[in-house]
Amino acid sequence: MKRIFSCCLLLCLAINFSAQNCDINVLKKINGLDGGFVRGYSKAFSKSAPYVSVGVPVALGIYGLISKDQKTLKDAVYVGTSVIEAAVISYGVKYAVDRRRPFERYPDQIVQRDFPSSASFPSAHTAAAFSLATSLSIRYPKWYVIAPSAFWACSVSFARMNQGVHYPSDVLGGAVIGAGCAVANIYVNKWLSRLIFPKEKPALVAY
Repeated sequence: MKRIFSCCLLLCLAINFSAQNCDINVLKKINGLDGGFVRGYSKAFSKSAPYVSVGVPVALGIYGLISKDQKTLKDAVYVGTSVIEAAVISYGVKYAVDRRRPFERYPDQIVQRDFPSSASFPSAHTAAAFSLATSLSIRYPKWYVIAPSAFWACSVSFARMNQGVHYPSDVLGGAVIGAGCAVANIYVNKWLSRLIFPKEKPALVAY
């Protein structure tokens, strides 16, 4: 996990400190989309990120418990831990990089439509969204899971930029962390599944 964190931090630093002019120019165009529909769209998807990211693995876990379906329980653990890992790493990088929000650095150019309290880089909303979308797509590789998941994660990314709280590099960094955690967690989860779901010993048959 330390190696993953270090790699993500180095990647994020490289993204964060490169192409600043391009970063702010793209953000100004996205933030400048100010129609009523776009504002409502962005608000809805931005607000949905923490609830959906937590709610989906919890719902999977509840369904698995009620139906006594161990596979669904394992899926819930995998998806849930992927989201947790993405959130922990993204917040760790936030405090390590300590990048100012775009509306703070460019108050005369960027309109603030949300009120976050943490640092800008990377986007934790995007990290959680892409971790959820990627882990669901890995566990359920069907178009009717992959397409809505990808659409939702991309919409969350767009929303955070439209609200003026993240640069494009912030959401790119969050997407890399989120998807990376979901992929890396495939291997971590094998150990975790053995720990949580030990195999039942075969019953002895008396002759």
